[in-house]
Parts: sequence; structure tokens; C-alpha cells
Amino acid sequence: MERGRMSRVTGRVSELPMRVQDSNRTSMVYTTPQSKQPSFGKLNIPKPQSVNSERRTSFFGGRTSGASMPRNSTMSGFGGTEKIKDARPLHDKSFVQQCIRQLHEFLTEQGYPGTMAAKTLQSPSTKEFVKMFEFIYCQLDPTFVMPNSKVEEEVPAILKALRYPFVLSKCSMYSVGAPHTWPQALGALIWLIDNVKIIWSLSRQELLFIDTCEEVENIEEGSEYNKLFLDYTAETYSKFMQGDDTFEDEDETFFNKLKKLYNVDEALLISMEEKHRILSDEVEQLEKESQTDRLMTKRMEKVKLQADLKKLQSYRSNLETFKANLENKASELKDELETNISHLESLKHEQNELQHLLQNQKFTPADVERINREKRELQQTIASLSKSLEEAEQHKWNEEIALAKVKEKAELKLAEYHKLARKLKLIPLSAENAGGRDFEIRPFECGPGSMVQYKTQTQMLLMKLVTDVEEENSRLANVKLSLEESCEQVNSNIMDKSNDLKQLREQIRKLDERLDADIQELVREEQDWADEIESMDNHRKLLEKKVNHGYEEAVHQMKTAQQQYHLVLQETNEERRTVANNLASVLTTAANHLSITEKCLEDLHSRVQRLCSKAVEEDEAAVQKLRDTLKSFMLKANTL
Repeated sequence: MERGRMSRVTGRVSELPMRVQDSNRTSMVYTTPQSKQPSFGKLNIPKPQSVNSERRTSFFGGRTSGASMPRNSTMSGFGGTEKIKDARPLHDKSFVQQCIRQLHEFLTEQGYPGTMAAKTLQSPSTKEFVKMFEFIYCQLDPTFVMPNSKVEEEVPAILKALRYPFVLSKCSMYSVGAPHTWPQALGALIWLIDNVKIIWSLSRQELLFIDTCEEVENIEEGSEYNKLFLDYTAETYSKFMQGDDTFEDEDETFFNKLKKLYNVDEALLISMEEKHRILSDEVEQLEKESQTDRLMTKRMEKVKLQADLKKLQSYRSNLETFKANLENKASELKDELETNISHLESLKHEQNELQHLLQNQKFTPADVERINREKRELQQTIASLSKSLEEAEQHKWNEEIALAKVKEKAELKLAEYHKLARKLKLIPLSAENAGGRDFEIRPFECGPGSMVQYKTQTQMLLMKLVTDVEEENSRLANVKLSLEESCEQVNSNIMDKSNDLKQLREQIRKLDERLDADIQELVREEQDWADEIESMDNHRKLLEKKVNHGYEEAVHQMKTAQQQYHLVLQETNEERRTVANNLASVLTTAANHLSITEKCLEDLHSRVQRLCSKAVEEDEAAVQKLRDTLKSFMLKANTL
């Protein structure tokens, strides 16, 4: 606002002729406020139309673009009738989801009356698409009503009238929710939403601009301005009639009053003038540099174009490789499709047979209900049996742990016995006191009854050993008595031996007592183990009987599950047929995209070739001109 006011002050000059020309001072021309010429720096901007009139005329009249502004972009292109390729990645899933979110937000904010489910926006029907299109278009034209007939022709016609740069065919309106059609229709809705937002933004700007213009007009044509201007005109005219040609004092006074009236910031004006001077110098310097280095610029452009040509060639080779890969994949998919078709035929035949069996079956709803009830009862029985089996296994595991502990204790006692027998040199068979007899106990080699056999055998051997020892002792006593008279010199030794023999007897007695106690304990434990094993065998037999009964019930349930499997197989066949149809549509879309890409690459290649040839011709002309200049310069030098 301050800059506009200062420009008005500095831009007013006098229209009266001067008697004396003053070249050092800027001439001033003044006009009355009633003249509607661009006086006093007033903005020459017409008032825009109202919002309602703009909406009534911009979309049904000569509209030039979606934003009511002249379109000078490349959308109208190189030939006018040439179709423009949509550069938006409409086949990218992430971009499509982003557009769906944008559409959902817009409809939610504006209070769309229809359904707003996410599934609806993923694949809407034609009727739902027409409702959304009508709602969005009514934001531009509130009086618009969608006709009930020929909707597939009306929507493309409206988009064409709005100068939508891409083609939305009439055929696509019959199946808007298809995977290959919905992204294009969604792109048209997003473009229409962008136009609505632009129109709203321009409408707000126009309202603000109207207020500003009215305020400026009121200030400039107000009573204060008219009073100042009339006073200035009267003073200058009276001095002009008196013979003066310059009015510096009056001009300065008038400027000061105008600055005070419009609140002019002189510091801002000075800074802007300095900035304008700096920018003018930079522009002038850039113009000089562009004139001197034009040839170098052309050469740099040529190098860039050659680099771009190489990139395009490499990109084309990559595209050819990609095309070959796609063809191979397409052939593989075709073979797989043929295999799936043959498999589908066999599945159809099987489905017909199963359908025939289903129609001829004699099950009634009561039978089905009874089967389901029995199935639930069997499931409950299986669950209870499974729980009982788990408890039995846990009890068996606990008993095995207790048995292992008892066995470990028995092994410890047996180890002590073997240790003592080794001390007495009773084991192994080759021991000194064994006499070729086996005193070693092996309780877990021959079953539960082996312990009694080992006990009797060991007792007999030990008793025999004791008898032998006693006989030997008596023999030695007799030898002692017979030799006592002749061997008095060894009495001391015999007494020592008798003492040792007494100790040995005591140890043997103690060992006998301990052995008897251990054998009795082992017999008792063995009997307990035998009883427990017998009870476990009985329990195991009972569990096996219950498991066999549960197995029969599970077999019956398996037959029921097989019948359900056949039903699920029919649903799977239907889903496979749907997947085959979707695969065919995807292949069609890929082939169309490949043909469009090849056409665009050919056009781009031809344009690049034209630009390169044109640049080469210009470079040759410039070089020839330089050669001519050099020859003329050499001729002049030679003449001099």
C-alpha cells in the first residue's frame, strides 16, 4: 500500500505548457480527479465480477481452463488434435491410495450425503461415481442437476467442456469400478477437486482485492484529496498568471501534504530504489555476458543434448531388454493360463459330478442337525479323553521318576556291597577268596525274579565260604595244637593270626547281617515294583481301550470333514476362475501400456534428432562465419 501511494505521488506531472524549459527538473502534469485516466499512479485494474456471476458464466460459456484463467501450458500441445499422455502414476497403488484419501477428506469436509465406506472408494459402482461427480461439480455450479438418462455420455461431455486435458471414454463409464478403469476416473475426480479449490482461492482473493480497490478509490476521490488538489491548483495557477513557470515551493508543500495524507514511508522508498538500481545493474551485466558468450552457450547446450541423447539411447536399450523380459513372462503366463484352463475344465467336470451327487443325496435337515449334534458331543468326548490321557501320562511320568530314584538308591547299596566284596577279595571270579564262584549281584539283567535266585545263590556261597573258613580254622587250630609244642617260637605269630581271624569273623558276621537286611529290603521293594508295574499295565490297557474307541470316533469325524472339504473345493474353483479373469485384464493393461510407451519414445527420439540436427546446422553456420571473419582479418593484415 505504501509503495502504491508513493508511486502515485511521484507519477503525477503537469499537463500545462512551460514558458521556460528546465532540464534539471522533472516536469509535472496535473489533471482533475474527475478524469478516469490513469492519474496519480492509480492502479488501472478493472473491478472483477461477483462470485455468483463468475460461477454462472465460467463453466457454461467460453471457459479457457479449470481455474477461469487463460491456459498457456503445454497441455494444448504441439498440434492441438494430438492426445496428451497422462503423466500421473495412476497405476501405482500408493498414488491411487493417496488420491482415495484426498477424495475421502474432501467429501467428508463438504458433507457428502452418500456412503463413505473405504470399500466403496476402492471399487465404486457407476451409480456411486455419478453421485460423487455430481456433488463435486455442484461446488462449482450449485444449479447443476445430473440427468437421469445417458449419464455415460454426460460426464465425459462435462469434463471436455471444462477442458480436462485427458480422455475419459464413454465405455469406461459402464464399469467404473474395474481395476483398469477406476484409476482414470479417480484422476478425473481429483482434477475436478483441484479446480474447485482453485476457484475458491481466487474467489477469496477477489473479495479481498475488491475491498482494497474500493478503499483506495474512496481515499483518492475523497474530500481531503479534492481540497488539497484544488488549493494546489489555485496557488499554482495564480502564480502562473503572474508569470511564474516553476512552482517548486508549492510542489514541495503539496508533496509533503500528500505524503502525510497517504502515510508514505520515505526510508522504504529509498531502500526500494537502491534495490531497483542494483537489480538493473545485474540485469545489464547478465545481458552483456549472454551477448558475449552466446557461442559458448550453444556449445554447452549441444553437449547437454548429446548427453541426453546417450541417456535416451541407453534408456531405450533398457526398455527393449525390459520388453523382451515382459514378452518372456507373457509367454510363460500364457502357458500357465492354458494349463489352468485345462485344469479348470477338469474341475468343472468334477464340480458337475459333485453337484449331481449333492442333488441326489437323501439327507434331510433333521439328519444334518443330528449329525452336527453328534459331532459336538464327539468333540467334547475327545476333549475329555485328551485331558484324561494327559493326566495319565503325567502320573506315569511321576511314577517313573520315583522308580528311578528307588533304583538309584538300590544301585548305591549294591555298589557298597560290591566294594566290600572286593575288599574281602570275593569278586571277581579270579579273586583270591572267590574260589571260582560268582559273588557279584546283577539285579536288572534277568527280570524281577532274578533277585531271589541271586539271594539264595549268594547265601549258599557265603555259607559255604563261612564253612570253609571254619573248617580251615579248625584245621589250623589242630595244626596249632599239634605244632604248639614244636612251634613255641611262633606262638606270638599264631596269636596275632587268631586275633585277625576273630576280627575277620566279626566283620563276616556283620556283613551277613547287613546282607540279610539288604536282601530283605530289596525283596520287599521288588515286590512293590512288581505290584506297581502290574497296576500300570492294567491302566495302560484301559487307556488303550479308550484310545481305540476315540480313534473310531475320529475316523467318523474325518469322513464328515472330507464332505466339508468337497464343499470348500467348489469355492476354491470359483476363486480360481475369478483370478484367471483378473490375470487376463492385467495382461491387457500391460500390453496397452507397452504400446503407449513405445509410441512416446519414438516421438521423443524424433524430436531429439530434429533438435540435434538444428543445433549442428547452427554451429556449422557460426563456424563458417568465424572463418570468413578470420580470412577478412588476414587479408587486411596482409594489405597493411
